Amino acid sequence: MTHKTIKMQRLIKVGAGSSGSVLAGRLSEDQTNDVLLMEAGGSEDENPHIRVPVEAMLILNSEQDWNYYTEPQKHACLAQKHHRSNWPRGKVLGGCSSINWLAFVRGNRHDYDSWAEEGCDGWSYNDVLPYFHKFEDVLAEEFQNSDYRGTGGPMPITRPNTTPMQELYLKAGKDLGYNVVDCNGKDQIGFSWMQSNIKHGERWDNYRAFVKPHIGRRNLHVSPNSHTTKVIIKKKRAIGIEYIKNGRKHKAFARKEVILSAGSINSPQLLMLSGVGPKEHLKKFGITVEADLPVGENLQDHILVPMPFPVNITGPINLAKLTSWWTRLQYDFLGTGYMSGPLSDGVAFFYDDFNLTKDAGRTSDIQLLFHSAHLFPPSMKGAVNFNFRDEVDDKIFTLREDAMSITIYPVLLHPKSRGTIRLKSTDPFDYPVIDPHYLEHPDDAKMLVAGTRFVERLVDTETMRSIGIDVNFKSPFYHLCSQHEFRSDSFWDCYVRQYTLTVFHPTSTCRMGAKDDKTSVVDTKLRVKGISGLRVVDASVMRNVPAGNTNGPATMIGEKAADIILQQ
Repeated sequence: MTHKTIKMQRLIKVGAGSSGSVLAGRLSEDQTNDVLLMEAGGSEDENPHIRVPVEAMLILNSEQDWNYYTEPQKHACLAQKHHRSNWPRGKVLGGCSSINWLAFVRGNRHDYDSWAEEGCDGWSYNDVLPYFHKFEDVLAEEFQNSDYRGTGGPMPITRPNTTPMQELYLKAGKDLGYNVVDCNGKDQIGFSWMQSNIKHGERWDNYRAFVKPHIGRRNLHVSPNSHTTKVIIKKKRAIGIEYIKNGRKHKAFARKEVILSAGSINSPQLLMLSGVGPKEHLKKFGITVEADLPVGENLQDHILVPMPFPVNITGPINLAKLTSWWTRLQYDFLGTGYMSGPLSDGVAFFYDDFNLTKDAGRTSDIQLLFHSAHLFPPSMKGAVNFNFRDEVDDKIFTLREDAMSITIYPVLLHPKSRGTIRLKSTDPFDYPVIDPHYLEHPDDAKMLVAGTRFVERLVDTETMRSIGIDVNFKSPFYHLCSQHEFRSDSFWDCYVRQYTLTVFHPTSTCRMGAKDDKTSVVDTKLRVKGISGLRVVDASVMRNVPAGNTNGPATMIGEKAADIILQQ
C-alpha cells in the first residue's frame, strides 16, 4: 500500500450512521467548521430494498450489512448454529437507520432521569426532550398538538396503517385494562400505534434527513467506502485518522477534533486499536496504551423471542399479497399499500408485575412488538437470517403458504447481564469478539418468561379469540421444549433460552459518566477521558439501554452533541 496525506480538516467525523449523520449535518451549519464525514460503506442508493419499508428483512446479509456474529452463548441462543446470534449492523450511509425495521421509539422518560441520577449531568428527560423536539417532524395529526412532540424538523414521523390488525391489538390491550397511548408522549405504559421514520411510503434514514439536503455545502465533505483503521494520537491528543480507500492507505488530520460515531461495535474497536481501552487487553496485542479505560465493557442489548399464532381472518400480510401485481402498482404509483409500512405495526410497554398505573415512577420492563405478517412459510426459509440450525428451520418453516398468522415478540428492555467487545487481533479488518452474555443473569430469563406470560394473557382476550387465536396453539417452534409441561415455567424458560434473538440494539460500550466514574469512557460532554480532541457520539455512550428501539435516542444524542460542540 502507498501512503497519501490529504489536506487538514477542522473536524473529522467517523461514521455516517444514526448519530453521525445528524452531527455532520448540524456542525456544517456553522461555516467556520470544515467537516469531513467518513463512512466505511457506500451509498444507500445502491440497494433498492433500503427505500421500501416492508423489505427491511431483505437488506440483512447484503453488502450494506456488517453481518457480525456473537461468540457462542452458554445460556441463550440454543436453537442457533453454534449458539451464536447474528448481529446486523449498517455498513452504508445512514448506518443502522438505513437497515433497521423502522420502529421509532424514544425510550421511557425515567431512563434518562436515571442517567442523570447516576452522574450524567445534563442528560435528564427534561434536558434531552428539546432535542427530540428539534429533529422530529410529526406528521400524524393526533400527535401534533402534544407538548411532548415536535414538528418541522428534518425527520418525518408517521403512523403507518397498512393492515387492519393494529386496531385489534389496541382493542386487546383495552380488554386487559390498558390505555391506548402515544408511546413517545408523556406516558409510555400502554398500547400504541407503531410510529416510523417513513414519508411518502419510503424509509427516511438519517443520512437522507440530515446530510443529503446539504450535500452542496462547501464545508461538508463526504467520503464513502472509507474504512477508518486508527485514530492518530500524539501527546494524549487526537490529531487525525488513518483509513483505507480504494486499496490505498490515507491519513487525514484535524485541527479541531476527531469524533467517532461508528457505533457500539466499531467505535470501541477503533478506540482499542488506537491505544484507548483496558490496559491488560491492549498489552496482550502489543498496543501502546494511551488511556486505560473500560472500552468495550458494559455491552447491553435488547433481546426478544418470537411467538407466532395462526388467525382465521385475512387481515395479516402473506407472500401472495406482497408479490401481487396490484401491491406493486399501488406502491410504485401511489406510495401506499402493504409495501409502504414496516413489518412491526403495533407496540406495547408494561411493567413486569402488570401494574396498570400509567406512570409508576419507574421505567417499563417489557415491550411487545406485533408483526402482522406470515413470516414462516417454507418459501421464506433463508430469507431472514435468524441463524437457526437447519433442523430447526426445517421444523418451523412449515405453515402453509396461504396461511394467515401474526407474530408477537416480548422484548427484554433492561437486561442485567453485561457483555463485552474485545479485539480479535490488531488487524482493523478482523471483526472484534462480541460476547453479549445473554441471559447470564438469572433475572433476565425470568423477565422474558414474564413477557411470554403477558402474551398468553393478551391472546386469551375476547378480541384475540374472536380472530381464531388459541392460547394453547402448539407452534412448531415449541418442539425443542417438548420435554417440559406445555406452558409451565420450565417450558417458557427453555423456550426463551432456545429462541433468543437480538433486536439489533447494542449500546453502552463507550459508556458516559461523571469525571470520577471508573465505569465510563466519556464524560458528559462525550469527550474521551484522558485524550483531548477526541469524542464518541453514538449509541455506545448511552449510560444504559433505554426502553425501546434505539434509533430515536441515537438521533437525539447526535442533536445534543452538536449543540455541545457548537457552544464550545
